[in-house]
Amino acid sequence: MLEPREGVPDVVADAAGLERVIAAFAAGTGPVAVDAERASGYRYGQRAYLIQLRRAGAGTALIDPVGCPDLSGLDAALADAELVLHAANQDLPCLAEVGLVPRRLFDTELAGRLLGYPRVGLGSMVENVLGFLLEKGHSAADWSTRPLPDDWLRYAALDVELLVELRDALEAELEAAGKLGWALEEFAAILAMPPKPPRADPWRRTSGIHRVRNRRALATVREVWEARDKIARERDLSPGRVLQDAAIVELALKVPKTPAELQALPTMRGRGARRHQSAWLRAVSRARGLSDRELPEANLPGDGPPPAHRWADRDPEAAKRLTAARAVVAALAEEHTMPSENLMQPDSVRRLAWTPPGEASASAVAAALSALGARRWQVELTAQPLARAFLRLEYKGDV
Repeated sequence: MLEPREGVPDVVADAAGLERVIAAFAAGTGPVAVDAERASGYRYGQRAYLIQLRRAGAGTALIDPVGCPDLSGLDAALADAELVLHAANQDLPCLAEVGLVPRRLFDTELAGRLLGYPRVGLGSMVENVLGFLLEKGHSAADWSTRPLPDDWLRYAALDVELLVELRDALEAELEAAGKLGWALEEFAAILAMPPKPPRADPWRRTSGIHRVRNRRALATVREVWEARDKIARERDLSPGRVLQDAAIVELALKVPKTPAELQALPTMRGRGARRHQSAWLRAVSRARGLSDRELPEANLPGDGPPPAHRWADRDPEAAKRLTAARAVVAALAEEHTMPSENLMQPDSVRRLAWTPPGEASASAVAAALSALGARRWQVELTAQPLARAFLRLEYKGDV
């Protein structure tokens, strides 16, 4: 499919155009296909730079959220509608920023996972389920570009062209497989999920930080990361376009003191890195001047179990429970034709194995899984087999 059925609509970028869209979509019927394009890798943050919608009776709309930053009126018009998204977790935060918050959801990517499709990208799903090949190729583009090129807009419109048809086909497959109730629980859980809190010490996510071995060098990573983040935010640029993670790590390892030493580093040869070299040198200097008390700890205490590879030494019984639990979940996932992580989140499996309930009964395991956030269908499938696996370990004297 190379062209939308009704052609590519004009981009709506003003209040009058938005009012027309609201009226058209309020008068439409059935589910509403929704997609959003961001500028990941180009701009700071994850805001939307184009929002696409399609509904029977309304056709397709392309909305510029820069010109129309408040979609609460559209949200009110669609309050009773089901919104269809592909990989909803990726787009829901940026849609919420402009006031578009679904009350009912159908996630075609998640439906594909529950049905066991090996490839669940939108193009693959449309091809395998509906038999259409979609024009692709601009997903990683800089969608903050203005004006947006015609071929980009065509691509964007095609992303919602068949989304409702895909939803209908997948709903029928879920019903036939006895999995529709599971999917509805998953969709409701996505909508009920609270926003993620800010990550503690986000600088610790710097790629390659494992090479940094001491607290003074970690302080340099922190100071440079924070300097980069401030510049990136002020200039509305992706942090990686200001300074790459590899450069941050190299600054921490080499600790340059002069512009000449900094410019001699291989990772500092890019224009962005050199443009702000004084900021990097100041950050390195600040780290050098910190007292030992002010240096970051080598590791933050976690709120969950330690890494699984350490379990055999720290708690051999927990390691055996984890092996048994993973085997149970893998076997059940294969039986029901879905990825293990969709049957039960790996973190929940680890937490259950590390801190099991007081007794290895199905009801106790079910209560523990529910407390960890497992959905009812997941608990019903896994609680009894997991309890049996734990009991077998106890009867063998392994635990």
